[in-house]
Amino acid sequence: MTAIRQDAWSEEDDLILAEVTLRHIREGSTQLTAFEEVGEKIGRTAAACGFRWNSFVRKKYEAAIQIAKAQRQKRNQQKKHSGFAAVSNNTAVLDHSDHVKANDSFSEESISIDAVIRFLRQWKATYQEMSRHIRHLEKELSEKTDELERLRDENDVLNKQVNEVETDYRVVNDDYKALIQIMDRARKLAFLVEEEDEGKPRFKMDANGNLERID
Repeated sequence: MTAIRQDAWSEEDDLILAEVTLRHIREGSTQLTAFEEVGEKIGRTAAACGFRWNSFVRKKYEAAIQIAKAQRQKRNQQKKHSGFAAVSNNTAVLDHSDHVKANDSFSEESISIDAVIRFLRQWKATYQEMSRHIRHLEKELSEKTDELERLRDENDVLNKQVNEVETDYRVVNDDYKALIQIMDRARKLAFLVEEEDEGKPRFKMDANGNLERID
């Protein structure tokens, strides 16, 4: 009985699933048979293998699937033509063989062209996605550049304001020092005047109107 695994699929599991399924497609077998074989190899159920194939792995091998189907068709045609050759004369067999080769060549060429077209379409989609991503990055870069320029302008304005404030501060500070010096000189001058007034003789008038010196 096939064991049921709950762990995630590894790249090796996906590769085994792809190889076995493609082989069964080429040989004309059913995918269910392929899933049962894979389940036996990797210890999973056929249902789990089928779900993994249809939901994830198949998308990665679209071109390989088409080639496998073409090879299956080619194999069936070869079997059919081999049976027909057994009852045909040599001339008919040769003519038919040439026809088969032409059909095979045409089939292989068609598959090759289809694969190229599919690849180019996928590449075009990838290129378009990359182009959109590049345009998005260019837009972000432009916005960041504009923001950087705006911040530089704001920084210049702030630097000017800081310089002006520093200049005003120095002027006010110098004025304040000058005012302190003037007040200090005025205080000293007032003190000297008081001393001079104290040194001068003072007089008062008595009751008779005569001046009398006061010591």
